[in-house]
Amino acid sequence: MPRLVSIAQNGAKNHHGPERGTVDPKRVLVIGGTQFIGRLLVERLVKAGHEVSVLHRKPQHNFPKRVHNFVGDRNDAGSIRKAIGTTRFEVVFDNVYDWERGTTGAQVEATAQIFDGRVSRYIFMSSVAAYGDGLNHHEGDALAPDDHSNVYARNKAMSERALFRLHQRTGFPVVTLRPPFVYGPGNPFYREAFFWDRYRAGRPVILPSEGHRLMQFIYVGDLVELAMRTMELKNSIGHAFNAANPRPITQHELVLDLAQAANIKEPQIVSIPREIIYRAGGQATGGHKLYFGQYYDVPAITQIVTKAQRMLSFKPTDFLTGLKTEYRAYQRKRCFGRPDFSFEDELLLRVSSQQTAPRSA
Repeated sequence: MPRLVSIAQNGAKNHHGPERGTVDPKRVLVIGGTQFIGRLLVERLVKAGHEVSVLHRKPQHNFPKRVHNFVGDRNDAGSIRKAIGTTRFEVVFDNVYDWERGTTGAQVEATAQIFDGRVSRYIFMSSVAAYGDGLNHHEGDALAPDDHSNVYARNKAMSERALFRLHQRTGFPVVTLRPPFVYGPGNPFYREAFFWDRYRAGRPVILPSEGHRLMQFIYVGDLVELAMRTMELKNSIGHAFNAANPRPITQHELVLDLAQAANIKEPQIVSIPREIIYRAGGQATGGHKLYFGQYYDVPAITQIVTKAQRMLSFKPTDFLTGLKTEYRAYQRKRCFGRPDFSFEDELLLRVSSQQTAPRSA
């Protein structure tokens, strides 16, 4: 029987404890398996000897031929049902969120119902955002209400509620994972690369206010490892798991760690009050007025991960080790367009002029 592949095979140190032995090959469907988390998940599943299929909207993928391809719209349960037909799976990873249209709780529930009574495990990729806000969340804490102002948080929370209701009614074998910021090679969001672009150009990095906001991370290989462990362990059914490095860090610590990963000895960091950034039109989500990486300057939500440590033997990759692995991948292939520094130049000029302007008597 094939053995599970360790995180060390993806470039980061594996310290997940003793070898768990062999696993029985399973028929696995990954919904959304062509980017970042899903892509690494498919690769790990294949290496572990599982029979893997992916479901996405394109007629082809660039995995080996042994990975089966199903074409369907993640938000349209009818198209998923039509795509898979009578094919049966033992495990389904529901791994994709439609960032353009959103993926609602009703859409997630409709997809799950296709597999109710037909799978032994349904693993849903949720998010720490499902809590809505607040620090030091345990898995039993209340999730964001149905009328939460943040659409993503609302959708993830409602999706989890729908899945766990289904579990209570029918025994549906759901497991959910709640990661915070996921980092590592292949990150499709302009986050870590945002800072490395500026460091490599010899430019300063703008720090919102004093950079005290907390952030929490998980290396993509660790998240995939946890997902695979929930597939294997019988007692994971019906559970949600927080999945993160145990210690949150501040935004200031983040920019220093990113500099260290890129071997930048003395990074230039300029603190600008968040109010000034907002008044100038700064955008936290993207666009040409992005100032601190995509979605990186948002209110803090942190979590406690003792449950994953206890039940899944979770021991995360050292943050700096993971960043260095990602930086090497960034050096080989930069996946974003040409950096646009114009908004930052405008901000820096504005702050400089305010500091040098004469004060009235």
